[in-house]
Amino acid sequence: MTSTLRPATTTEAVQRPGRWLALSVLVLAVLLVAVDATVLGLATPYISEDLKPTGTQLLWIGDVYSFVIAGLLVSMGSLGDRIGRKRILLLGATAFGAMSVLNAYATTPELMILARALLGVAGATLMPATLALIRNIFHDPRERSLAVGIWGATASAGTAVGPIVGGFLLEHFWWGSVFLINLPVMAVLVLVGIKLLPESRNPNPGPWDMISVVLSLVGMIAVVYAVKEAASHGVTGEPIAAGLLGAAALYAFVRRQLTLPTPLLDMRLFRNRGFSGAVLADLLTILGLSGLVFFLSQYLQLVQERPPLEAGLAELPAAVGAVAAGLVAGATARRYSVRAVVSGGLAAIGLALASLTVLDESTGYPVLGAALLVVGVGAGFSFTVTADVILSSVPKDQAGAASAVSETAYELGAALGIAVLGSIVTGVYRGFTAPPGTPTGAHESLGGAVEAASGMPMNTAQDLLASARGAFVDGLTIAAGAGAAVLLATALAAWFMLKNQRLGL
Repeated sequence: MTSTLRPATTTEAVQRPGRWLALSVLVLAVLLVAVDATVLGLATPYISEDLKPTGTQLLWIGDVYSFVIAGLLVSMGSLGDRIGRKRILLLGATAFGAMSVLNAYATTPELMILARALLGVAGATLMPATLALIRNIFHDPRERSLAVGIWGATASAGTAVGPIVGGFLLEHFWWGSVFLINLPVMAVLVLVGIKLLPESRNPNPGPWDMISVVLSLVGMIAVVYAVKEAASHGVTGEPIAAGLLGAAALYAFVRRQLTLPTPLLDMRLFRNRGFSGAVLADLLTILGLSGLVFFLSQYLQLVQERPPLEAGLAELPAAVGAVAAGLVAGATARRYSVRAVVSGGLAAIGLALASLTVLDESTGYPVLGAALLVVGVGAGFSFTVTADVILSSVPKDQAGAASAVSETAYELGAALGIAVLGSIVTGVYRGFTAPPGTPTGAHESLGGAVEAASGMPMNTAQDLLASARGAFVDGLTIAAGAGAAVLLATALAAWFMLKNQRLGL
C-alpha cells in the first residue's frame, strides 16, 4: 500500500497540496448518489403500500432515474468539460438536494416517477464531474489509482450507509424521510466544495452541440424503454417502434460526432481496446447485478419478514467487501495484471450469483451473507480497475466525456438489468395461483399481496402469502441464474479485451 502513496513528481501536483482534501469533497458527491440509489430499494415496500403503484409503475419508479441519467451523462460530462467541472458539480449537487425534497413528498405514483426523472437530470452532472476532477487533480498515476480506489470505496460505503440509515428512518419515520438524508450531505458538499475544489475545463472546448444532446437523450431513453417494454409485455409494435427510433437516433448521434470539429463525444476513444473493454465490462456487470439487487430488499423484508434496519444490515457484507477490495485494487492490478484482476472479480461475482439460484424462503443468512461478500469483493476489484483504465486512456481535457461514457455504461446497465431481469421476477411472480376472492393488486407486486393478506381471514391470508412468496423467490432465483451467466461471459470477454492493458506506472 505504501508504494501507492508515493508523492507525485509533477509541478502541478506539488503546487496542489490540498488535493486529498479536495478528494474528500468529491467523494461526498459519490456518497450522495450511492445513498439515494440504495435507500430506494429499501423504501420500495413502503412506497408500494402508500402510493399503490401498479407493478409496471413500480418498475418505472425503480428505473426511470437510470433512464434519464443514462440519456444525459454524455451531454453533462461534455458540458462540464466546457463550462467547468467544479461549476457543474456544485450546481448539480444543489439541484439534487432540491429534487430529493420533491421525491420525499410525492403523493402519487405519477409524481414519484416524475420526481425520480428530475433527480436523474441533476444526478447526471455529479458522477462524471467527480471522476474528471480526480483525473485533473491527481497527475501521478499511482496517486490517481489510490484516489480512484477511494472514490469507488466511498460509493460502496454509500451502499452500506444507505440501507442502515434508511432502515433506521423507516422504522421511526415515514418513507419520504429516506430521501431527506441527502440534504445535509449536499449542504456540506456545496459549502466546502466552493473553497476546496479547483476549477478545470477544456481550454479549447468548442460549442456545445444541442442537436447531439437531443439525439443522445432520445436514443438512450428510447432503446432502454424498448427493452423494458419487450421484456414486460412481449415484442409488440410499440417496443419495436421505440427501439427503431432509439437506434436511428444513436446512429445519427455517432455520425454527427464523426463530422463535428469539436464533438460532444470523441468517438475515437473507442479505438482504444482497453477503453472499450472496460466500458463493456462495466455495462454487462451492472446489467447482471442490478435486477437481483433491486429485489433483494423486498426478499429480506417481505419474504423473510426482517424489519427495515435488519434488512439494511443484512446487505452490509457487499459494501464491506467492495470497500476493502477497492482500496487495494490498483496495487493488485500492478502486481498481477489488469485483465487478471477484472476477469477474476467478474468471475467471482458470477459464481456468487450462481450460488443464489438455490435460494428459498427459509435460506439461512450465512449463505446469503457469504454470497454478498463475494459479490462486493469482485465488484470492488473490477469497477475500480476499469475506472482507472478509462481515466488513464484519455487526455485530461477529455476527462469529463470519458468519465461520462463510463457512468453511462453503468446507468444503462442498471436500467437494462432492472428492465430485463426485473421483468423476469415480475413475470414469474404474476403467475402464482391465488385463493378465490384475492384482489387483483396482489398479482401486481409482492407488497400488494402482503397488503391484501392483511384484510383476509388467517387461513386464506397464509395461503395467499405462501403462494406469492414462493413465486417471488422462484423469479428471483431465475434472475440470479441469468445474472450469473452474464457475469461469467463478461469475465471471459474481459480476459481477451484487456490483454496487455496496464495502469499508469
